[in-house]
Amino acid sequence: MSLRKYLLRRLVLLIPVLLGVLTLSFVISYVIPADPVRSWAGPQARPEQLEVLRKQYHLDKPLHLQIGYYLKSLVIDWDLGTSPTTRRPVIEDLKAFFPATFELAFCAFVLAVIMGVPLGVISALKRNQLIDHFSRVVALFGVSTPLFWSALILQFIFYYKLGWLPGFGRSDFEIERYTGFILLDCLLNNNWEAFKDSLERLILPSVTLAFYSMGYLVRITRGSMLEVLGAEYVTTARAKGLPARVIYFRHALKNAIIPPITVLGFTFGWLLAGTVLLETIFAWPGMGRYAAGSIVRIDLPAIVGYTLIVAVFMIISNLLVDISYSIIDPRVRVGGKFK
Repeated sequence: MSLRKYLLRRLVLLIPVLLGVLTLSFVISYVIPADPVRSWAGPQARPEQLEVLRKQYHLDKPLHLQIGYYLKSLVIDWDLGTSPTTRRPVIEDLKAFFPATFELAFCAFVLAVIMGVPLGVISALKRNQLIDHFSRVVALFGVSTPLFWSALILQFIFYYKLGWLPGFGRSDFEIERYTGFILLDCLLNNNWEAFKDSLERLILPSVTLAFYSMGYLVRITRGSMLEVLGAEYVTTARAKGLPARVIYFRHALKNAIIPPITVLGFTFGWLLAGTVLLETIFAWPGMGRYAAGSIVRIDLPAIVGYTLIVAVFMIISNLLVDISYSIIDPRVRVGGKFK
């Protein structure tokens, strides 16, 4: 199967997946034992005002008709609806908050990769030695520690006790915004003081977010590397007298990297979704904090819009992983067939 046909097929399959996500989001919001309209209008709203809001958001219609109205607006006008709490189009709200969340998730993703994969490889090469025990303990803590607990502990140590790093918020330096990504905008403005402040504020939330993914990557990389090191072709390479670095990095790691790459496929999407709680703790002005506030206010259009955006990124990241298989391993064709 050619790359073009494979991409076309995956894009077509994107439609039923998003339709399922949309339906599930509506079903969950529909069964919430609360009146969202009362939450939007406030306790002093008159019955006629509530009725106007119900008609405006089609909440007086059955569930399948609500989904139909939403799909019509989404497909024809690319409209994710209007938030009843911010009074703005949801897509405009998400555009405003997206750069902060993407920047945080991307930094956490990079940290998880550059710490998790090498530590997993070293752990496999030094099996049952001190570094192996250390990495396994780190991985265990990473995958078993709740995100909110890690965030609070890091805040307590590095912000409250030591005072080394800022504990809350994004940089508030007045700079001209070109992209919305504050580190990049600081560089474009040639403002190194703002860049330093922005980077310091990014460290705690990005390290916290990366901790779980790093632990999982260590475990997957270590297990995959140990499996490959026991393969016959590695034994043959050793018997031929090849240097250790050639055996480990040219032969073993190249074949062992496929499972970690698979994990990375959903890691970035999970990092985007995982910012809901983290951004609330660190007062980070991103989509996660926006979604958390929307959940509290039962802002159904904002919740559904955020869910769809995260679903799209999950699908795209997995698609990129599938394509990367054919680049890393020449035997693999996109679509799951072998040359």
